[in-house]
Order: sequence, then structure tokens, then C-alpha cells
Amino acid sequence: MTALVELSAITKSFGGVHALRGADLTVMPGEVHALLGENGAGKSTLMRVLGGEFQPTSGEVRVGGEPVLFHGPRDAIARGITIIHQEMALAPDLSVAENIFLKDLPAGISWRTLKARARDLIRRLGFDINPGVLVGELSVAHQQVVEIAKALSREARVIVFDEPTAVLAARDADRLLDIITDLRRHGVGVVYISHRLEEVFRIADRMTVMKDGQVVDVVTPAQCDMDGVIRLMVGRPVNALFASRAGRKTGAEVLRVEKLNAGRRVRDVSFSVRAGEVVGLGGLVGSGRTEVARLIFGADARDSGHIYLDGKPLSVHKPGDAVAAGIGLVPEDRKGQGVILDLPIRVNATMAGMGAVTNRFGFIRRAAERATVTGLAKALRLKAASIDAPVSSLSGGNQQKVVLAKWFHAGGRVIILDEPTRGVDVGAKAEIYALIEELADKGCAVIVISSEHQELFGLCDRVLVMGEGEIRGELMPDAFSEENLLSVAISRTTSRTLAGAPAAA
Repeated sequence: MTALVELSAITKSFGGVHALRGADLTVMPGEVHALLGENGAGKSTLMRVLGGEFQPTSGEVRVGGEPVLFHGPRDAIARGITIIHQEMALAPDLSVAENIFLKDLPAGISWRTLKARARDLIRRLGFDINPGVLVGELSVAHQQVVEIAKALSREARVIVFDEPTAVLAARDADRLLDIITDLRRHGVGVVYISHRLEEVFRIADRMTVMKDGQVVDVVTPAQCDMDGVIRLMVGRPVNALFASRAGRKTGAEVLRVEKLNAGRRVRDVSFSVRAGEVVGLGGLVGSGRTEVARLIFGADARDSGHIYLDGKPLSVHKPGDAVAAGIGLVPEDRKGQGVILDLPIRVNATMAGMGAVTNRFGFIRRAAERATVTGLAKALRLKAASIDAPVSSLSGGNQQKVVLAKWFHAGGRVIILDEPTRGVDVGAKAEIYALIEELADKGCAVIVISSEHQELFGLCDRVLVMGEGEIRGELMPDAFSEENLLSVAISRTTSRTLAGAPAAA
């Protein structure tokens, strides 16, 4: 069987920097081929070569067994290669149908025919989306569907998915994986790039692992388990990403919330966190975890309930009240809520504690600002050209470090982290885990919300499990397992504590 595409001995240099060093990749018809590696491993550069954005310094690209030289993305698209980036390339003010056929609108086609063709493509993917609606009015999941329909309209034979589920809820991610499985049945070759290894093992036929611009190995899920893949990527197994909790010391209670309520989203939530303790909030998507965090931070109004800091009642009506009291929030949507992408690192890192870098008239003391942010960047091992670089120029892991730098600088007593490693590669995860451990060592009360259960179990002293806006129970370390967490999450019986063997539902 002839391969759909073959990349052979691809090298790519930018000045003196070697981004690719003899990388190979082969995609067969009907194959889902995962491309894995840390940020900077060379995955994106290799895909830009495949997509025609970059020409290789050396090496060969073959499509259907024929050597080709792409002069731009249009050449790649013409040969049936489409890349669906994490940041989707859609026009929000145009309709679904117009977006699908934007680059190759047939001359003289009627609006009715255009919408009918768009509807057929979308239904083939198992969705019923109005082709006349504006794309900007769609959910992120439905925008993904439009991107895939656009690729199918061009009769794509190879589709590259770059972190396609990073911003999707679990149910939408499952539907996307079902679509990819259906594409495979139709003979489409899929290159799947994701940091979510559980998804990769669910759908991939083969996995190419890259490190430092080179291919480390090509394996199948039957040949190599998740720990093995992580070891190939970063040189150590998943358990080694987390520090031991054995030496962690907890102090007095720092934060206590009692009977927090906000409609049906949060119902009678009560818990406490001690100094130096890391407490997890687990549960299914939509269980109310983020809503609880936003209530504590003052981002949303609560109907009733009380918040106590160091045993004293705390009045929190807006985020400014929380920040002034020493409560920080690393939000789930770091790009929309955690940082200002177009502003420099130095501005983002100090914005939650401006008093330390301004004079009594409110003017910024530039020398103090630079010294402070340079120290933070060094402590957090931030990889950036300079502290004057815009946050948008950083990788996802380094953007997250800037958000953490903001709260390290502010020196809060309570830090809430909502999905702290979403869209972050394994190597950067290990560094972020170390920073969370450092916050706990400094005596902060830390709350971690994560949909990655292994992350909760590796970081937390205990995990509070939520379902339908309420706390359903608590897991202690000797009961940490995905089975126990899900059992408590879907149980209608509240106030279960699992330590050791699971309790009866």
C-alpha cells in the first residue's frame, strides 16, 4: 500500500538553530498517526513543512509516492493536505457555509446550493448545524466541526489535528474522537498532535515521538504504555513528575468556606484548606468546580454562604477584594482571563501587586520592575527572549508560568489553580508541578482543579469530589483511583469519605 505522505530525513535550520534534524514521518491511508513530544521538540516545524509553510533545508516530501516541493500552503491543500490548528482559522462574521467554501467558492453557485452542500458535509460528521448561522455564534466544539467540514470540502486526504481537544469539554472531545475514527474508515490519514495521552492511546494506530528535532522512536499502543511514551519524551516516567508528599507539613486552617450557594451551579459547598496543604477539586465537567473557584475569588456573586480567612469573616464582592485579601486565581482560560497577551511579560507578572514596583505617586519604578520580574523569571525557569517580549510569543507552558509569576509576586495566602496544565507539554507540566509544590512549601493554602485525575492524585493531599454543584465526598491518598473518584462523583449520596477500600455507594 502506498503511503499518503512521507517525510524523509527532513532538516530545517533557522540561522544557526537546527529545528529539525533528519526527521521522518509516514502516514498510511486510514491511519491515525500521533505526533508526540514536548514543546520545542520539532512537531510544529515538521507539520509546517508538511503543510507547505516551510520548505525543508534538506530531505524529501512525497505525496502518494511522488516527490513534491511545496511553495506555500495552497500547494499542500491542492495535494489534499489540511492542517487544523489549535487557533482556528475561521471568519466569525461569515456564515458556516461561507467559511466552509471560503477559499474556493464555485463561480455562479446559488446560495441555496451552497447551504445544501455545507449541510451535507456537516451531517456526514454527525452534526446538525444551521449552515446560515454566523460562525462567531457557535460553540468552540461546533467551530471545530466547521473546520473539519472545510477540510472535507477540499477532499483532504491527510488532516493534521493540532491540539484539537485542548479547549473542549469531555463530551465534545469524545465526539471529535468519534469523527476522527469515522475519517479513518473513509481512508483519510490523520496526524494527531496532543498532550492528552489518554486520547492518543484511544485512537492512534502508531505514535512518533520527537525530542530535540529528531524522531526518538515510532511505536504502537500495544508496544508501549503511557509511562513508556513519557519516558521517551522527557527521560522519566509519569510518577517522577510529582514530588513526594511525605515531607509536606501543614499548618493552621487558612481558608474556610461554609454553605456557598449560587443557584443550581453551586449548592451548600463547605470545606477548608490548611497552610501548606494542596486540596483537589475533582469531578466531571460541569460539576461546579470552576464555579466554586469563581465565587471564592469574587468573580461571580454568591446567593449565600460565608468565606473565612485565618478564621476571620471575609467580605469578597469582586476580584479586587480577593486579591487585597491575598487570594489568587489561575483561571482555566489563561489566554482570555489569566494574561493580557499583547502586553510584555514584565507587565503581566506584576499587575496583581503593583504597589511593590510603583512610587508613592503611582509611577512605575522601572529598575525595581525589571529586577523583580527578572528574579521571577529565573525562579520559575521562564523561557523567553526577554521580559519585554509579549506573552503571546511564549509557548503554552511559559504563558502559564507568567500567570503563576503574577501570584508569586503578589504573595497571596490562598492560590486556586483551575486546570493548571491544560495544553501544556509533559516537560512543562513537571516544572509547573514543582512550582505548585513550592507554593505549598511556602505555607500557601493551595486548591487545584483538574480534569486529569492522575494530576490530582500526584499533587493533592486529599481530593474533594463534586457533582451537580455539590461536594459528593472526599478521597484520601490511599483511596486515590479513577474508579473511586468517578464512583463518588456520580453517587447521589453525599459526604462520603474514601480511605482505603471504596465505600458502598
